Amino acid sequence: MKKLIPLVLALVAFVFVGCDKQKAAIDDNANVTKAVIDQEKKDVNAAAVAATKQAETDALVEKAKIEQNKLAAQAQLDADKVKADAKAEFEKAKVDAAK
Repeated sequence: MKKLIPLVLALVAFVFVGCDKQKAAIDDNANVTKAVIDQEKKDVNAAAVAATKQAETDALVEKAKIEQNKLAAQAQLDADKVKADAKAEFEKAKVDAAK
């Protein structure tokens, strides 16, 4: 009986030490998982910031193209207007010359 008590105590101590190692391994695994998730969150945030900047740049380029097209169309219309005025003046001069 005297040998049985230390043997039971040693077995209980071994179980607790084994449990502590398992708990430590579980905690380590949880900490690594959390660190990976935190890094993924940072990566997602950085990608979103980069995508937002790219979208803003693309929008500025598109606005500039629209403005360029508008100015080109207005210049063409102004040229057509001058051409129409010149043609009218030519036609009037032609009528005056025929008299």
